[in-house]
Amino acid sequence: MTETVNGAVFLALSFATIGGAVMMLSTRNVVHAAFWLLEVMIATAGLYLLLSAEFLALVQVLVYAGSVSVLVLFTIMLTLRRREDAIRPFEPGWSAGVLAALFGGAVLFAAERFFSQPRPGVMPETVPDVAAFGEKLFGTWAVPFEIASLVLLVALVGAVWWSGGEGR
Repeated sequence: MTETVNGAVFLALSFATIGGAVMMLSTRNVVHAAFWLLEVMIATAGLYLLLSAEFLALVQVLVYAGSVSVLVLFTIMLTLRRREDAIRPFEPGWSAGVLAALFGGAVLFAAERFFSQPRPGVMPETVPDVAAFGEKLFGTWAVPFEIASLVLLVALVGAVWWSGGEGR
């Protein structure tokens, strides 16, 4: 029974993720696209919960769904001068379709090659604890996260400055 429920929840979350991504790319309003991105991030957090990765789900909700979505929405709202600026032209061309098909084919080819090779399951000798995870996380990933936050800050300041108009 639980496998059926897990399968149904996985299908619902995966369709929500893929559908939200397609809607994010196909909508003409950039504010609506930001909200579709938020939906994709929350559905991804649900997939992490389904995989028993509670920490990743929490980070997904707090960092991506919370912080990044708010940053994107603030940037959009700060840079819009008129309501009409929120509508972007949507003219999908043949080149975009061909690139999407090539990318999808490459992903399917790589997945088929990966899953066709037998892999022995090797369990770790000891269960890693939270302290070891914290040391790895902050020893390895602290500097890239700080650099990413500075890049986002510079992008936001640049967007605000760029949208300042002629009165600078």
